[in-house]
Amino acid sequence: MKRRQLLGSLLIIGAFALGTIIFIVLTEKPADSKLAYYTYSIVNTYPHDENAFTQGLVYENGSLYESTGLYGSSTLRRVKLENGEILQLYTLPEWYFGEGITILDDKIIQLTWNEHKGFIYDKHSFDLLQEFSYSTEGWGITYDGNRLIMGNGSATLIFLDPETFEKVGQVEVHDTAPVTQINELEYINGKVYANIWKEEKIAIINPQTGQVEGWIDLSGIRDIENQDVDNVLNGIAYDAEGNRLFVTGKRWPHLFEIKLIPRE
Repeated sequence: MKRRQLLGSLLIIGAFALGTIIFIVLTEKPADSKLAYYTYSIVNTYPHDENAFTQGLVYENGSLYESTGLYGSSTLRRVKLENGEILQLYTLPEWYFGEGITILDDKIIQLTWNEHKGFIYDKHSFDLLQEFSYSTEGWGITYDGNRLIMGNGSATLIFLDPETFEKVGQVEVHDTAPVTQINELEYINGKVYANIWKEEKIAIINPQTGQVEGWIDLSGIRDIENQDVDNVLNGIAYDAEGNRLFVTGKRWPHLFEIKLIPRE
């Protein structure tokens, strides 16, 4: 009798455990279930200055605005998309290493790498209007219409007040783990698109939560044979009116307009 009772109890416990496991399997979503994955097709190829160590890229009203780096070679420039012609040029003092840029109304905001200093220019004349400071390295920067969003090479995106340049918040970028080496940034339709330094992929980030919601695999977009290891993918620009996405890299001979293709 006792054996039957014991067997019955074990069967009940086993059934309960099995039911619990089935419930968890059916209701719990995988960590990456919401992730979108993309490859690409090249729509157009444009010339790009092979001496431009691209650190920041923005498209507006038919022109590309580009920030280039390296000590002694850092610039801010306006470039004609179709042929890569430099239409305007401002050269930074040799002790500054130019980094990301963004456009805020009639101003251009440019970061520097290790100098803890940002510059504000008149968008039309490139006259230097103002400087501001920050405590970390400066890598990428973009603007969401309310806040400046800045990266420093870590997994942290820092939000800055566009008037005072004071820090007003931050978010940690993560997939299944923190995503570091976040480089050039572009705000596109409510998401932050971010180059990952030394990788041929772009993260699509929810700026409210820091969650990576998608990855764009740009493998093979350039010929890496005999290329300098520092000439990595870096530079994202978006034409909101024409819904065109552009990418390039440091000292790349081309800039590409690409179309995203969902990967199954």
